[in-house]
Amino acid sequence: MIFSLQGSVQELTPTYAVINVQGVGYYVGISLMTSQALALNKPAFLFIQQIIREDAHLLFGFNTRSEKEMFNLLISVNGVGAVSALILLSTLSLEEIATAILSKNSALIQKAKGIGAKTAERIIVDLKDKVQKFGIEAENISAFVDNKVKEESLSALEVLGIPKRMSEKIADRMMKQNPEISVEELVKQILKNI
Repeated sequence: MIFSLQGSVQELTPTYAVINVQGVGYYVGISLMTSQALALNKPAFLFIQQIIREDAHLLFGFNTRSEKEMFNLLISVNGVGAVSALILLSTLSLEEIATAILSKNSALIQKAKGIGAKTAERIIVDLKDKVQKFGIEAENISAFVDNKVKEESLSALEVLGIPKRMSEKIADRMMKQNPEISVEELVKQILKNI
């Protein structure tokens, strides 16, 4: 089993790199995050996840051990393949993925191309107890949920023709007074206070 590769970057794209290790070029699937950490013809060290299928031996490379761990968690979910996991890792940061899972924000997970509502829900259910270690503090989750409530409220008000600038200050004030406020209640309060 290949655990890591150290060599120079022979080819580099946003989705794969060829790492030359003493004359042997290894084709490695990578995320955008890892791609940005590499430079053509420069030394590189990647943590590798090897996936062996009947029709292929695939290598996926990661700049950090944490990214590799998140990749392995994602592919452990039924219906999430290696390519989908890389797309998700390219779309959101590790913290965003973990926060989305912990705050049950399937809409954020669905921003990754090819991940639908059912798969996003499955990721949340399967991984909610496994992503705490990705540096997410409880207050970040509540801030994330608050932000979601605020964003949904402001977009609802924009649909009603109320400019975001007008309603944003009122929203902030209402959320300070009542951090547990729901989207519906926040919209009502903003409408009362305009």
